[in-house]
Amino acid sequence: QRRNQKLIEESPSPLFDRKDFRDLRKKMGKAALKIAEAANYTSAGTVEFIVDDKANFYFLEMNKRIQVEHPVTEEVTGIDLVKQMILIAAGEQLRISQGDINARGHAIECRINAEDPFDDFRPSPGRIDMYYAPGGPGVRIDSHAYAGYTIPPYYDSMIAKLIVWGKDRRDAMERMSRALSEYMITGIKTTIPFEQAILQDPNFRRGVYSTNFVEQLLSGGRRELIEEKA
Repeated sequence: QRRNQKLIEESPSPLFDRKDFRDLRKKMGKAALKIAEAANYTSAGTVEFIVDDKANFYFLEMNKRIQVEHPVTEEVTGIDLVKQMILIAAGEQLRISQGDINARGHAIECRINAEDPFDDFRPSPGRIDMYYAPGGPGVRIDSHAYAGYTIPPYYDSMIAKLIVWGKDRRDAMERMSRALSEYMITGIKTTIPFEQAILQDPNFRRGVYSTNFVEQLLSGGRRELIEEKA
């Protein structure tokens, strides 16, 4: 993440592969349910926690809406969360129980922002000259961008979400790397080259990263090296 906003999301978390963290999913799930029940909450929402290196977790916030990263959940569960949210809002009962949910594979999402990652993520509004989005099996694009579209300077800089699904984390990372290399946007700066660098970083590939990962990646002269390869 940068400025406390995520750049890449994935599911399931590689953290749960570590022996001391394998019970966290159930514990965090129970805590999230208690929070939603205490608030009498009935729609799509996200309870966020942060985890330290000793397997302790702490409540951050609850977002009472659909999240930007909801596609990673949709891809691994096969459930259309937006559809379910609309049905509940229309007065329908939720017809899915926890036992119906079977996660499979691995999903990764890259937020494509109109920013210059090598200039402190400075916003890059302006006209998109060329726009070519990747495709193929397991690749999904959620975007409003197109060639000729002018990005205004007044709003959030995200212009697309690139989501991939793979049979496992390695497969998903390879698919994302390919998709990012095929994604072509000219006329503005984007975070695509920086996200390509993240996908090749040894720590990220091992699933070992924290909330200050971006700062670490850009420190110690590595910024120039990454920019040269971009």
